[in-house]
Amino acid sequence: MTAPEGRGIGTESSFRILHVSTGNVCRSPITERLTRHALSDRLGDPMGGGLIVESAGTWGHEGAPMEANAEIVLADFGADATGFVGRELLDEHVIRADLVLTATRDHRAQVISMGHSAGLRTFTLKEFTRLVRAIDPATLPDPLGDGMVERARALVRAAAALRGWLLAPSAEADEVNDPYGAPITFFRSIGDEIQQALDPVVTALTGVSAKR
Repeated sequence: MTAPEGRGIGTESSFRILHVSTGNVCRSPITERLTRHALSDRLGDPMGGGLIVESAGTWGHEGAPMEANAEIVLADFGADATGFVGRELLDEHVIRADLVLTATRDHRAQVISMGHSAGLRTFTLKEFTRLVRAIDPATLPDPLGDGMVERARALVRAAAALRGWLLAPSAEADEVNDPYGAPITFFRSIGDEIQQALDPVVTALTGVSAKR
């Protein structure tokens, strides 16, 4: 298989974020659409600054809609579920991604096992959040002067460099549990977890804090 141009580094003008869970009908759709919503909130455009957000599943339900409870969770946050279609994770998705954020350590391991030099740009969502919190924003490129894409790439490099030094308090601390088949109350608790994990990540990527 020939790697598409831009392997692991997107294009000069884009930075591609890939969210990964199991079926791509619960956790990763919620994370994808909450990320887009956060970017729109901060930048006025869900693809503002060249950041592209997608999702897929390691056992993805190709062509399936997201779970109804996932749609409800997105509506709670004012995010848009329109047009979502599930995807199975493919090599090309990993190849093109500049940052892969997974729901669990098992998903992370599966992405890395696909190759494509994915190890340094693949994290669980909560792991990446923990690492990002330890990075001084002043050490990152200015999103206005240097561009958001360059800032995002620098953030991933900095997080990868910290990974062996800043360990999680427990293995479970870096994971988002699967709400598939659970009642809406559990879906909402997972939605809150994802939202709280995403907020510092999107702030670090864009250099813009959420509107309060």
